[in-house]
Amino acid sequence: MPKYTIGVDFGSLSARAVLVDVSNGNVISSAVKDYPDGVIDDFLPNTNIELGIDWALQNANDYIECFIDTVKRTVADSGVDVNDIIGVSIDFTSCTVLPVKNDGTPLMNLPEFKNNPHAWVKLWKHHAAQSHADKLNEIARRRNEPWLKYYGGKISSEWVFPKLMQIVDEAPEVYDAMDTFMEATDWVTWQLTGNKVKNSTTAGYKAMWDAETGFPSKDFFKELHPKMENVIEEKIGTEFHPTGSKAGELTAEMAAKVGLNPGIAVAVGNVDAHVSAAPTGVIKPGTMLNIMGTSTCDIILGDKKIPVRGMCGVVKDGAIPGYYAYESGQNAVGDIFAWFVDNAVPGAYFDEAKERGLNIHQLLEEKASQLNIGESGLLALDWWNGNRSILVDTNLTGLLLGMTLETTPEEIYRALIEATAFGKRRIIEEFESSGIEINGLTVCGGLPHKNQLLNQIYADITGKEITISEHLQTPAIGAAMFAAVAAGSENGGYDSIEEASKKMAKLRKEKVKPIPENVEKYTAIYEEYKILHDYFGTGVNDVMKRLKAIKNNASKE
Repeated sequence: MPKYTIGVDFGSLSARAVLVDVSNGNVISSAVKDYPDGVIDDFLPNTNIELGIDWALQNANDYIECFIDTVKRTVADSGVDVNDIIGVSIDFTSCTVLPVKNDGTPLMNLPEFKNNPHAWVKLWKHHAAQSHADKLNEIARRRNEPWLKYYGGKISSEWVFPKLMQIVDEAPEVYDAMDTFMEATDWVTWQLTGNKVKNSTTAGYKAMWDAETGFPSKDFFKELHPKMENVIEEKIGTEFHPTGSKAGELTAEMAAKVGLNPGIAVAVGNVDAHVSAAPTGVIKPGTMLNIMGTSTCDIILGDKKIPVRGMCGVVKDGAIPGYYAYESGQNAVGDIFAWFVDNAVPGAYFDEAKERGLNIHQLLEEKASQLNIGESGLLALDWWNGNRSILVDTNLTGLLLGMTLETTPEEIYRALIEATAFGKRRIIEEFESSGIEINGLTVCGGLPHKNQLLNQIYADITGKEITISEHLQTPAIGAAMFAAVAAGSENGGYDSIEEASKKMAKLRKEKVKPIPENVEKYTAIYEEYKILHDYFGTGVNDVMKRLKAIKNNASKE
């Protein structure tokens, strides 16, 4: 009889569950639910408590509600025998973290903290801790901390310790009250199993932990803040479990709520990007995996550990056992296109799209595809939400250059796509110049499945052949694959993620190849992109940061 597992992908806006046949990776059923409170960036829900600029919070209770709803519907709609479902696993956007008590209660659920923004979940794109990241990086550089080079020379404001520093500085009562500060993927897994198990992937990439050397010294953390001298023992912990291992078994209480058998395997929590390597067949070095959605995260496997400027980290066994997994990325990609559509596309375009039975992105793609390379005279910097790699600075902002009174929406739309591809090429070049081989790209996520113009532009700008994942819900399927490994071959699963990948990975046969004449044309424009990138991004002209400071001050008046 076939066996099945369930993977649940917790994204920035919603949770998606899939039930997958472990013999071939086919999705039998799926369900999606938006978080009731979504991304909280203006006011705390049901209050008049206003959040500052660059805040991005979420409600931890939404995660459990969405898990129960999506898994219950997925099981009910599948038609499979529940006795043949052998495991479940989740993945999450990261670094998405929350303060928790020892019994698993998020501080936001306690009456005394419900109105304190620092007691809520800090979403990955919470960038209000940039000043704390700057302080951490300055201290690390002054101390010549050896681990810093393996995070590209900078720790991002998105990661664990800048966010924790913001809490201890701005809400010490929250810092004192929390028993642990943990990734949401570990917290939800705790709610499924009753076991507080933290994963090694997020510890390695987001919390400056190394399997061989551990964490930075107590002296370093004390310099960050006196209260943080013993932060590892008091708030973080020292035991981490590898992805693919078993976190525990589904509790009877949770099983009853979702319609599964109690006692099935629950895998250790994972990250949406890193869990996507296996279902896309990226299990060997030489290929860069781009997980493309609201933002983009890159995963590259390697045989050795090499410092790369601006990378997010490199962790042994971080995605596939036996290899070092390098991470990089871009803070906004799909979010930029969505911003443009929501704020700058005229109503006549929406009317035309409706008349022709298209969505607005399809119409813009069609119109933009009719433009010649360079025809618009536009060039953009893709920093609408800051820069993750290679500059690692969330205080950078977007730029659109070359507009005239004749500029059209489709020209801007294409320029924004090109900007994100130029940003990708800049990242690729940094890896290659450091000795990391990248022969081609494999892409997954919503964007490459929906926008063929984007795929061709990326191939032409990077000069790399692109393979597209056949799986539409790649992270969720990756989570299901790790659930199969946690269940083990004795229960109908697999003993390794490589075995699971060979059976369950799916890729489109057609590849997107760079067009030589387009590569040549884009290379000329890319040289201009690099000039702007370095001029505005490396301190030659900090006008973006000065304007942002003026904006922040004006908003407080």
